[in-house]
Amino acid sequence: MTVQTPLARAEGLGAAHSGTHHFWRQRVSAIALIPLTIWFCITAIALIGADRNHAVVVLARPVNAIAMALFVISAVHHMALGVQVVIEDYVHQEGAKIALLVTNRFFAWLVGAACLFALAKIAL
Repeated sequence: MTVQTPLARAEGLGAAHSGTHHFWRQRVSAIALIPLTIWFCITAIALIGADRNHAVVVLARPVNAIAMALFVISAVHHMALGVQVVIEDYVHQEGAKIALLVTNRFFAWLVGAACLFALAKIAL
């Protein structure tokens, strides 16, 4: 006995058809964050006690600027995916859920854009 409709059994797809895609995006961003977070922590620890000018010089180097940009993009993407899962699992009113999902996406874009803009000002 199954709870799927005959059409769902024939197509062989899940309810929203996007769970696997979301799962893999979350895992790939997590894997990308492992070396980037290690790089970020090493760089941040090396900058303890340094003045602003030294930090700007370090982030202005192309390798560090690219690594920081990749870190920001991966972290913001990973954050948005994680918060999306929490909203979908725990918010049950459809209107509130849609509003929170849109707010989550907008906030992620805002944080990412602000970080990348600041990094571009430093690196260029």
